[in-house]
Amino acid sequence: MPLTHTVPRIAYESEGTSGSPVLLVMGFGMRGMMWQTQSRELSKTHRVATFDHRGLGGSEEGQKGLSMADMAKDALSVADALGFGSMHVVGVSMGGMVAQHVALTEMRRVRSLTLIATHPGGRLAWLPPLKGVQCFVRAQTGPVASRMRAFEELLYPQAFLDTCDRRELSKRMNNSVGLPAPKKTRLSQLRAVFNHDTRARLGSLRMPTLIVRPGQDVLINPRNSDTLARLLPHAEVMRLEDAGHGVIFQSATQLNRRLLDHFAAADRALGDEREASL
Repeated sequence: MPLTHTVPRIAYESEGTSGSPVLLVMGFGMRGMMWQTQSRELSKTHRVATFDHRGLGGSEEGQKGLSMADMAKDALSVADALGFGSMHVVGVSMGGMVAQHVALTEMRRVRSLTLIATHPGGRLAWLPPLKGVQCFVRAQTGPVASRMRAFEELLYPQAFLDTCDRRELSKRMNNSVGLPAPKKTRLSQLRAVFNHDTRARLGSLRMPTLIVRPGQDVLINPRNSDTLARLLPHAEVMRLEDAGHGVIFQSATQLNRRLLDHFAAADRALGDEREASL
């Protein structure tokens, strides 16, 4: 579907014409198009929505003091515009933090939750390992070629970079690094990440939750996935020990398969609940 907007102006796209709805929430500084490896596959059997956070792509510039709650409202405005009554919510990295707030705000509308390479907040949960800090800083400034290399190292283990399809990876890197997010937007999102903390509330969530734990993540410590698993009552962990923070591209085939299974199980459980109440 062509790019459309909500009010305030949040640019979104949708694919697929049938099946239970899926809302995909992207991470720090990235546009919704970065979900392409998922949306293409998931939309064969589901209605799938992606969108640009405030200040990115076709969306209005973020306001001063933007919070996770604000970004969750934007995500829900996309769901409302598309008529998604209840949906599967999937978030990666910062998008996983936004997804937690969506679930906490509208529990009854979330059929299932998937949290990929993310954390629940708290003291220094956002602080990456030293390599991640170095790569993150290098990826924000300087010539495009230098930023692209730093971004590759931030997202993918060297073993993957040595063996992957470089043409496909270059296209993806151009989409993410070639047009960087405005500085104001990045700072606003960083503040939201620093202030994110859902630890005390996650125990109230009852929807089936899939936590994707990339074992080679140098941006968000994999131990944060273990913390999420302890805090969420109905959580399962998908461990991808060789994957980095860019798991949605690196392990797309495995991840997409598991997402579809996760959605199907949640849909069946919801159907059984409704049948039992009749």
